[in-house]
Amino acid sequence: MVKNSGAQAVLPSVRYGEENGFILIAGPCVVESREMTFEIAEAIYALSEKYRLPFVFKASYRKANRSRLDSFTGIGDEKALLILKEIGEHLSIPVITDVHSAEEARMAAQYVDVLQIPAFLCRQTDLLVACARTGKSVSIKKGQFLSPGAMRFAVDKVMESGNNKVLITERGTTFGYQDLVVDFRGIPEMQKFGVPVIFDATHSLQQPNQSSGVTGGAPELIETMARAAIAAGTDGLFLETHPEPSRAKSDGANMLKLDLLDDLLSKLTRLREVVIEF
Repeated sequence: MVKNSGAQAVLPSVRYGEENGFILIAGPCVVESREMTFEIAEAIYALSEKYRLPFVFKASYRKANRSRLDSFTGIGDEKALLILKEIGEHLSIPVITDVHSAEEARMAAQYVDVLQIPAFLCRQTDLLVACARTGKSVSIKKGQFLSPGAMRFAVDKVMESGNNKVLITERGTTFGYQDLVVDFRGIPEMQKFGVPVIFDATHSLQQPNQSSGVTGGAPELIETMARAAIAAGTDGLFLETHPEPSRAKSDGANMLKLDLLDDLLSKLTRLREVVIEF
């Protein structure tokens, strides 16, 4: 298993209260407004301090992968990126956001600390290289169409471009047309690459390509999946959360309700302590 010292080298300004605490990457799917984004960031930050977890705030400044043309994509790139930068400075924490092209990588790198490669784009060489060359940490989501072992090549593209600050995020594998499954054997397999492996406990429960054109989900299973990932030895958890998921403008069907996060982290930190003992 990759130890926290390695994760510290990958993520900037990460503080560990407990030696064996897992990384928490969390936030809303997308920046909906300044007020909402700050509310969520400050709530998660307080919990990260309570449970002594290293926290990276997550929000997309723009959503590019949408089912329908009329789906919400964002409030404006610069406006959203400025909000993310302000949150990072206000709370003194790293901030992560998705990028979809080489041009976006160079732009977003001016505002955030970690660039995230969406799962569908994890094989896009020009995007991986562009992210690497910004010097920022690079989080690569495993494609729903790839085996865990195949992610070695995505990692190599970033490292061979001169950037060793790489993370992998597991988010499930396509199972039929409208569902995903998670093979937890992939966590230790990808850790062999020498990079932290994060488990996405919300997107792994997506039910994509619904006939309505709106992605579905199974949020009632978030705790089950997160507990399984902790037991499997994941280095961190990724999850999306919102005060009112039913009103969220993106991915609400598989988000965790914000007021449920405290109880979940309480259980997961206790489970992590047991796992570390073994």
